[in-house]
Amino acid sequence: MALLMRQAHTPGALWYGSLGAVLLLLAVVSLALGRYPVPMTTVLDILVNTLHPIPSYWKEVDAVVVLQLRLPRVLGALLAGMALGMAGATLQGIFRNPLVDAHIIGISSGASFGGALALLLSLPAVGVVAGAFSMGMLALFLVFLVSASGRQGTIMALVLAGLIISAFFSALVSLVVFLADPEVHLPGIVYWLMGSFGRINRESVLWLAVPVLCAAYPVYRMRWRINLLSLGDSDASALGIRVQATRWTLLTLVALMVGAQVAVSGGIGWVGLMIPHLGRMLSGPDHRSLLPTSALLGAIFTLLMDDLSRSFTVQELPVGLLSALVGAPVFAFLFWHRKNNWLSGGMT
Repeated sequence: MALLMRQAHTPGALWYGSLGAVLLLLAVVSLALGRYPVPMTTVLDILVNTLHPIPSYWKEVDAVVVLQLRLPRVLGALLAGMALGMAGATLQGIFRNPLVDAHIIGISSGASFGGALALLLSLPAVGVVAGAFSMGMLALFLVFLVSASGRQGTIMALVLAGLIISAFFSALVSLVVFLADPEVHLPGIVYWLMGSFGRINRESVLWLAVPVLCAAYPVYRMRWRINLLSLGDSDASALGIRVQATRWTLLTLVALMVGAQVAVSGGIGWVGLMIPHLGRMLSGPDHRSLLPTSALLGAIFTLLMDDLSRSFTVQELPVGLLSALVGAPVFAFLFWHRKNNWLSGGMT
């Protein structure tokens, strides 16, 4: 109850404006980076030209690289990071556990299986998206069925059901990898599973944007309900919240966001686990400020990882690999710094 009663400092427009400015600057820099560098001033003029025609001095290839190749990739990374950051903050709030991310409800493993199976069957890009998204939602449905047999749908039942379904779909992913032709399908499947924005295009951005934005808005509108759920089921129920209906509504919305992300860019771990903790350090545990802060930080982190993935070596590195290499040490530092609070069940 202390979370609701105390007048916590809520970041204002200046705070969000600062994070937004960092994100915008990073996005422009990202449009200029790559094997074919484009000056930042040229990037800005090309973007302005799409809204208001100005005299062009750039090469046609510059506009093609910026608008057709890099802009969809940047938008995809922003949307994916926003979805993962907000999903992680939501899940950690409703489960009241600082060590929870999207894998706990099986959605990531289910979506990974759907996408890998589509690649094994040589389906087109729309088939990969449809397969990943449908299997992710199926995983959530199975979690619902398994947890319904538990003790009145308690959090422990949900966690155990998520672990069971996640392990099941992870085994199916391993089976797909085992059956894949090592020369035809296996490289593409393995690379997709490690996460990448290399194949994203305008259609992919649309497939990602629609479910992410349509789910993120109601999640943010339910931010005060997440605050109540984080107090515990009995307190939330006493304050007028329909606990089970609210929790499953939020889980479904999170599944939409994460399923869309995995469908378009493959598995990208640690973002949903680490970013909410950074958000709490900056804005506090109140989900009114934590959700937008986690969304902005997730977008910044994912875009930065994508920039590094195509700048380190001649061959592009998977984004999921880099996010794990960076995220694991950062999370270890956070755990060391706050281990006493986390081990006692705290969220701050």
